Amino acid sequence: MRTRPLKVALLGCGVVGSEVARIMTTHADDLAARIGAPVELAGVAVRRPDRVREGIDQALVTTDATALVKRGDIDVVVEVIGGIEPARTLITTAFEHGASVVSANKALLAQDGAALHAVAEEHDKDLYYEAAVAGAIPLIRPLRESLAGDKINRVMGIVNGTTNFILDKMDSTGAGYQEALDEATALGYAEADPTADVEGFDAAAKAAILAGIAFHTRVRLDDVYREGMTEVTAADFASAKEMGCTIKLLAICERAEDGASVTARVHPAMIPLSHPLASVRGAYNAVFVESDAAGQLMFYGPGAGGSPTASAVLGDLVAVCRNRLSGATGPGESAYAALTVSPMGDVVTRYHISLDVADKPGVLAQVATVFAEHGVSIDTVRQSGKDGEASLVVVTHRASDAALTGTVEALRKLDTVRGVASIMRVEGE
Repeated sequence: MRTRPLKVALLGCGVVGSEVARIMTTHADDLAARIGAPVELAGVAVRRPDRVREGIDQALVTTDATALVKRGDIDVVVEVIGGIEPARTLITTAFEHGASVVSANKALLAQDGAALHAVAEEHDKDLYYEAAVAGAIPLIRPLRESLAGDKINRVMGIVNGTTNFILDKMDSTGAGYQEALDEATALGYAEADPTADVEGFDAAAKAAILAGIAFHTRVRLDDVYREGMTEVTAADFASAKEMGCTIKLLAICERAEDGASVTARVHPAMIPLSHPLASVRGAYNAVFVESDAAGQLMFYGPGAGGSPTASAVLGDLVAVCRNRLSGATGPGESAYAALTVSPMGDVVTRYHISLDVADKPGVLAQVATVFAEHGVSIDTVRQSGKDGEASLVVVTHRASDAALTGTVEALRKLDTVRGVASIMRVEGE
């Protein structure tokens, strides 16, 4: 074993960063044996240096992150501060000064992953980011290494634990959205401002990363259709149960049937109770992968939290350190396919539409005519009502999102349709 240690700079020492530092210390001998050399925490950049950080030598703590990554003796920079800046500049600076990088920064990678990979390649350094998607679940490495010889057609999953906890609570207890969110906040699953989670921003960033790796195509955050889950109601769950389904916030990345384009989207959807993703409970994550040769695979586990995310960071750290010792680099960006990223309107799936309508003769015929005029075939219809008020639930066969959008716009113009109560996609059948 080489005796000179590999030096690691840690950017950020919050929930994840502190766990990374703790594991580096408590598992130092095992890490050294697995890597072939000791690893040494050489500096920790933080915003509040006066805070007590148990197990971390205060002499290592600095507020000057730039100076830390510019040190010529740093082998690997671990970035867990999040956000776009200063993370982007710090990572770029690290490459320029000879360090490889391990990051958990999904937002930055979704927005500027291609540019960061280019700088890493220019300086012959590694950029690893297993922790950016689905916490402790090994997912990125299987997609870009284990399945590198296969053709991936679809990646569909639950990649945000907060939203899954909320939807699972609504499903299992009949609670409304706000009640379930309040419980998630009290238990620490939801932030004080849960917008990034419940509006799908977090999942959309992860979808962009997954789509880019799965389809060897550059997919940016702006390419991902995003729809939050704040409008999901107890009534939606009741309808889902009548169909033998539940509701999940899904990230779906898929290749078109002709293979020439891909789509990436995040939105709530009904999925059959028979689908493996339907049984993912609480704050857990799971990702379902479909490929030509391997068939169907599912990756499941804790998708967030200090220890799970730190586990993924340390896995990357071991890989990058091994590369460092051998003088090699691991897989970089693979965007050779350069497939077209199609808009949401091209997506084809089934739909569940709930309408508030007048309870009088001829309404169903009018509604059916609108669907037919827009080329959307109806699978089932369920109607109930009294005293002049009625509810009409329509489940369609597969149709394009553009066709469904046109249908809904026309329905809203009918005098007999008093409102479109809910529109939910049906996936996983």
